[in-house]
Amino acid sequence: MHSSTFRHVSDTAPGRGALRAARAWLHSDAPRIPLDGNWRFRLSPTAAVPEDFAAEGYDDGGWDDIPVPSHWVLQGDGAYGRPIYTNVQYPFPIDPPHVPDENPTGDYRRHVELPAAWSDAERVLLRFDGVESLFTVWVNGEEVGGAAGSRLAHEFDVTAYVRPGDNVVALRVHQWSAASYLEDQDQWWLPGVFREVTLLARPAGGIDDVWLRTGFDGGRGRIEPEITAGPEAFPVTLRLPGLGVEQVWATPADVAPVDVEGVHPWSAEQPRLYDAIVSSAAESIALRVGFRTVEIRGDRFLVNGRRVVFHGMNRHETHPERGRVFDEAHAREDLARMKRFNVNAIRTSHYPPHPRLLDLADELGFWVVLECDLETHGFDKLGWAGNPSDDPAWRAACLDRIERTVERDKNHPSIVMWSLGNEAGTGGNLAAMSAWVHARDTGRPVHYEGDHAGEYTDVYSRMYASVPETEQIGTDGSTTPLLNCTPAQGARQRTRPFLHCEYVHAMGNGPGAIDQYEALVHDHPRLHGGFVWEWRDHGILATTEDGTPYYAYGGDFGEVVHDGNFVMDGMLLSDDVPTPSLHEYKAVVQPIRFAFDGDEVEIGNLRHSADTSDLTLRWRVEHDGTRVDGGDLDVPVVPAGGSVRVPLPPIAVSRDAETWLTLDAVLAADTAWAPAGHVVATAQLDRSAPRSAPAVRPVTGWRPSEGTLALGIAEFAGGSLVRLAGRVVAGPRLELFRAPTDNDKGASEEVEGSDASVPGVSNADLWRRDGLDRLTTRRVSVEATQGALRTLDRVSAADSALSVSVESVWSLVDDALELRVEIEPSRGWSTVWPRIGVRLALPDGAAAVDGVAWFGLGPFESYPDSLRAARTGRFASTVGDFGVDYARPQETGHRSRVRELTLTAAGSEVLHLTALPDTQGRRPGFSLSRHTPQQIARAGHPHELPPSTATHLIVDAAQHGLGSRACGPDVWPEFALRPESRTIRLRFTAAG
Repeated sequence: MHSSTFRHVSDTAPGRGALRAARAWLHSDAPRIPLDGNWRFRLSPTAAVPEDFAAEGYDDGGWDDIPVPSHWVLQGDGAYGRPIYTNVQYPFPIDPPHVPDENPTGDYRRHVELPAAWSDAERVLLRFDGVESLFTVWVNGEEVGGAAGSRLAHEFDVTAYVRPGDNVVALRVHQWSAASYLEDQDQWWLPGVFREVTLLARPAGGIDDVWLRTGFDGGRGRIEPEITAGPEAFPVTLRLPGLGVEQVWATPADVAPVDVEGVHPWSAEQPRLYDAIVSSAAESIALRVGFRTVEIRGDRFLVNGRRVVFHGMNRHETHPERGRVFDEAHAREDLARMKRFNVNAIRTSHYPPHPRLLDLADELGFWVVLECDLETHGFDKLGWAGNPSDDPAWRAACLDRIERTVERDKNHPSIVMWSLGNEAGTGGNLAAMSAWVHARDTGRPVHYEGDHAGEYTDVYSRMYASVPETEQIGTDGSTTPLLNCTPAQGARQRTRPFLHCEYVHAMGNGPGAIDQYEALVHDHPRLHGGFVWEWRDHGILATTEDGTPYYAYGGDFGEVVHDGNFVMDGMLLSDDVPTPSLHEYKAVVQPIRFAFDGDEVEIGNLRHSADTSDLTLRWRVEHDGTRVDGGDLDVPVVPAGGSVRVPLPPIAVSRDAETWLTLDAVLAADTAWAPAGHVVATAQLDRSAPRSAPAVRPVTGWRPSEGTLALGIAEFAGGSLVRLAGRVVAGPRLELFRAPTDNDKGASEEVEGSDASVPGVSNADLWRRDGLDRLTTRRVSVEATQGALRTLDRVSAADSALSVSVESVWSLVDDALELRVEIEPSRGWSTVWPRIGVRLALPDGAAAVDGVAWFGLGPFESYPDSLRAARTGRFASTVGDFGVDYARPQETGHRSRVRELTLTAAGSEVLHLTALPDTQGRRPGFSLSRHTPQQIARAGHPHELPPSTATHLIVDAAQHGLGSRACGPDVWPEFALRPESRTIRLRFTAAG
């Protein structure tokens, strides 16, 4: 092993050899040769392998081919190792800066033909846009240099090493290095050359770097150019054809700011870009310029003088088959989907993305917090002892990372803030990084969440602060202590803009209470919104031994240490399917607000800069979910931040049906991210005439009975329902359990002041402790009278004295079969319940129950603290599509406030149910599944669910909320389900 390479594996230095200083990623017309495609490849288990592979005449005939870019652990069906997922843990001993000898090392070789014309180039550069984690490069057998910083760009001057004709480029990549201590970023460890490799011919008289800093003030734009080029490159010309600008600078000393009249500003809502060309006689560079000014005034974060509210997502680069390999078409659709769901901001967690993504962010319109490739989270378990963020030996590496971050992406108008990294503790190296950024770029603030005391950053940032704490942060005059702050530091932080760099952890089914955070943003201007953790699940597509595909998470690849399914915490599933939480988020942050007042509606425009001229307001009236009228509402254009009151359209109110008015703000024309008619915001108004629920008819004359009889469409044996509408049925049985969500399994200490949960103990553990997943029933009594049957059951669990009394009354009412269930818990229950419901099992017969249509809230699932996306109407679904295919099976599919539903089998209606409100007007919800909650809870992946032989209908009087306790606050007390008495009333009729 070459000694310099071996030392560098455990060396904190960021690079060596012919490595050049960082510069912008530019679109130049200078010659370039992409080196993407197949390279020869071999993998060795350690770093100590012979280096003769770099020699020109080396025979690599026994090697394999591997595509570049790619991750080697995602190639070769496991022949090159397997992915590793950790969130906080290091997958190697914490022995900085050293790494184990067992260090997978990939060697790459390829030939490249250099044109004879390249002999005229002043310099030839070899550029790597992303290599994990440490690499050394050879050209024609000569070592050129090496570098670390996986998500950063590195260029080497190879002028002295290349020649016209055939050249051999060789590369050695180590999975682990000292740099790995700086890259502990809650994601898969995926080694390899995963971004482009390019040869660049730099012409004599070319332009090495360009920075067109822009500003905007009242219709006038300003460009402050920085041109990096030798004197021989001048004159240099700046052209903006769309603005009629042509500025020629004869010498470097002539380069000066340019004021431009008639400019439209850039914003995330109106991303106006102007084509710019910077050229010399030898080279032309194309840029897209957006004019905007970013500033902090007091405790306000402003762009172009207006306060910004970040409705943002933390976005990792991840794909189930490609890993972090960039695909532009997929990335464009990814960002377009964000726009369709009212997302306006991205935090690039926790590293710079592929540079082309930022071009798309400029074009489509996002506020971007661009984050450096730095996280040392694994040192937390050591109390941050030895943390590289505060060790001078690591300062050069830390500074190199922030310099490469800023220099590469400085031209993008979408970037409004630089972030030093994530979860790296605090210390002098972070302060030095911040000082460098402040000196280099005065036009963008600096963010870092770990600077709780506000010593070296410009905004106050936190992750997973509870709703009450967030409110205190935003309240003027509050003296409530802030986390890890002295009173003086806390007072200083309250003078700054505040944002949640991570909040409402979107793991599995959830989060709840998004709307509570959003309400605070509008009540307290110091609060500037935040970034959901996170945008998408990181599942890796895998197959079982029998070929069944599934999305793998931590532990599925035999990792020694891992963090399980904590990598599956997005609002988008691994296969790009939006979860109900994303629909909820869209509804909560919608930029148009509707407030009904009598026969008028106030329409508020919450946008940053765009008026409502791009929108059409449509209305419709429905009776029991059936449309009876509709049209477009004539609304004047509302400026950003303004509002207008307009009369409501005529509403025909039905005496015999619920009457609902729905307003939709839709796109009036196609955009780059959605077609005309796309719904941006919506609201509903209940105009139903008062109607009372049918009273419970008193039944008398009860007498003991064996309970074997027929009542209308039902047949009973021993008091238990056995057939319904001609189908075999089991139940209904009391169901208090739900397959725990990831939030139910979380044990965050944040419980929002609720007495419902125990700090440090998950609700799921408490439910199992109390036996809710294994309830048994004792029949206490069976009674009958003319046209009615009554049973009384005592439901409890083994090794528990706690119980629930369940009285079920079946009776014939108005040509229907009515079931009234009275549920009453005993004293002594001390924790929340997941649900209060009854479950009916419909075994498969000639045709299995496979679908449902309902009138109630839909079309997506909803829970007590996640109802904003739900609307009242008529909806239908197959059983297979009714729930969400989460990577770890859990509670899913609950629809709230159902009025009526119809079960179907093979396209035919089977059974009708009408759900009556209880005495307090509360309506039940329901779910439909091919598995019981207990079966779902035992499965780690969807393919581990057992074969199904029945469809299970659960009607819930109540459900516990969702919260975000997987990493954040528990369910708010208002939405926590405590043991209490409840009533369920259902009416059954046969189909046909």
